[in-house]
Amino acid sequence: MRSENLTVEEKLDRLNEQIEGLNRRVAELEGRLVTATLGASAAAPVSRPGTILPPAVPPRPGKPPAKPAAVEPDSLSDEAIRWASRASLFPRLATLCFLMVIALILRTITDNGIVNPLLGMGLGMGYAAALMGAGWHQYRRGSSLAPVFVACGAILMSSIVVETHARFQSLPIVPAYWTLMATGAGMAFVSRRFTVFLPVSVGTLGMCLAGAAIDYPDPFFPYLFMILLTANFLGYYAGTLKRCGWLRWTVLLVTLAMFLLWGMRLEAVAARRITAALTLAPGWFLPVLAIVSAAFLGIALLGIVRSRHVKVSVFDFCLPTINAVGSYLAARVVVSEADGSALALNLVAILFALVHFGAAFWLAMRKIDGVPGTNSFVVAGGALLGLALPAALGSVPAAPVLGAAALGVAVLSDRWGSGAVRVTSYLLQVYAVVSMAHSFLAHGLPASALAGTVPAAALAAAALVHYRWCRRHAPPAHSPFFETYDTEDLGGVVTLIAALTGSFFLLRSIAWWIILPAGPGGPEVFQCTQSIIINLAALGLGLYAFRARNREIRNVAILVIAVGAVKSTSDLLGTKGMPLVLSIFSFGLAAATQSITLSRWHKHSPATVPESPEPDKETVSAQG
Repeated sequence: MRSENLTVEEKLDRLNEQIEGLNRRVAELEGRLVTATLGASAAAPVSRPGTILPPAVPPRPGKPPAKPAAVEPDSLSDEAIRWASRASLFPRLATLCFLMVIALILRTITDNGIVNPLLGMGLGMGYAAALMGAGWHQYRRGSSLAPVFVACGAILMSSIVVETHARFQSLPIVPAYWTLMATGAGMAFVSRRFTVFLPVSVGTLGMCLAGAAIDYPDPFFPYLFMILLTANFLGYYAGTLKRCGWLRWTVLLVTLAMFLLWGMRLEAVAARRITAALTLAPGWFLPVLAIVSAAFLGIALLGIVRSRHVKVSVFDFCLPTINAVGSYLAARVVVSEADGSALALNLVAILFALVHFGAAFWLAMRKIDGVPGTNSFVVAGGALLGLALPAALGSVPAAPVLGAAALGVAVLSDRWGSGAVRVTSYLLQVYAVVSMAHSFLAHGLPASALAGTVPAAALAAAALVHYRWCRRHAPPAHSPFFETYDTEDLGGVVTLIAALTGSFFLLRSIAWWIILPAGPGGPEVFQCTQSIIINLAALGLGLYAFRARNREIRNVAILVIAVGAVKSTSDLLGTKGMPLVLSIFSFGLAAATQSITLSRWHKHSPATVPESPEPDKETVSAQG
């Protein structure tokens, strides 16, 4: 009775429920059918993620349900075809083939003697120029075939120049180089006009490689570097475009390789004491090297200025150092030591290093946060100074000068607000002490007592002042290095280690001149004396660290004790007598003192026992 008294709305609700149930059953049957089909055939279509299928439509009453429409997904070949269509691959390949057919026809009629080589060269160059002109026109029209015309024209022009000069000898060297330079400049102009990277890339690379291939392995080097220098200037322009950074590195490497080849051949000629060939042009080496070095310096400076607030590229950062170090080493290969030319070269290199520091000053005067690019020239100047100054003065006298320069660079880093320059000052200080230590250990002590003690004392003083300055001046704010990698400025401890090393060689020199008259037992006494110096230094550092509650100096004292342990062990194996007794005793005394101080280090609570009435910046920074 209840079913007969249903209202119209209730009947509609029941009908909707039945329809939804039928829809669910149909969907379930479709799913089973698809599963069975996939199990029977591996080629059955699989719907891709994100594909929108049409909604299931319930069958009308009295009509059998319709079969679901098969949705065929896109295959990998369809994707490849769509990519080829978007990239205009097939039209470009067809155009490339037709253009190359015409070039091969011109080559064939020249090889078969139908036309003379000079006329064949003119036809080929005219065809290449026409292709580049057609590429310009295609770029203006916005055609997708423009890169094909431009690339074919530039590559064909470079190939014709190389083959005509090398095979037929119908094109002199100077016109050949000028043709290559004009081609590269024209392609750079096309890139500038239409803001595309392909023309300048193909033109510059073709010009550079073709110039290196002409007359290889015996090119006339002054003319070759004329074209390589032009290629580097075009590479600088290419750096303003996206995806062209590789071009600058390629051109730079080719230039350095040609300089290496030129220098090695001049060195071989000088070693054999024979007359150099005209192609080597020995009188041109240093002038060309100076011109290229000045050009690279200008390119690096312009690249940094161009970047302004944008991060300096890796190429612009590395170029000054590569240029400075590479130019100096190349000049050292050909400069003779006998006639005083080496000293003149070192003095010029020192002046060139000061020029780099002057460029850093100028960049810092721009008042841009972080002084971008400044450290690039500081690194280059420091590296060149580190090579030329020891060669001019000697490693030992040059070490305190380098240490003072490192201190000056640290002061400038605080003035400029550059954490990178501060890190460079640490590295320069380490280089100074390492160069002096290497000279002492490899060549022995100087003949004069003052020649060994005064430089070591000066270096130790400069490094100690450097350390104390670093602990009184925090690193510049917003420095990526100190914010990310060295938040506590732990790297500054290398200046303290440099000061200790300089002090060690100072005391070592004094001990040597005292022990020298000892006679046959002098070497053993001197060896053990060095161990005693190291162990007493560790003892003094440990006591000072405990008194000042300075964790940083405490850790350095532990490091020095480890060095003393190694040195005393070597004494145990190689010496004997009273010097050995004193060496082992000094190490035991230092180790016992360090053990006592470490055991009492944490007994006094910092909350109850203040470290000092007024802690200075050095202590606060060290404890951080």
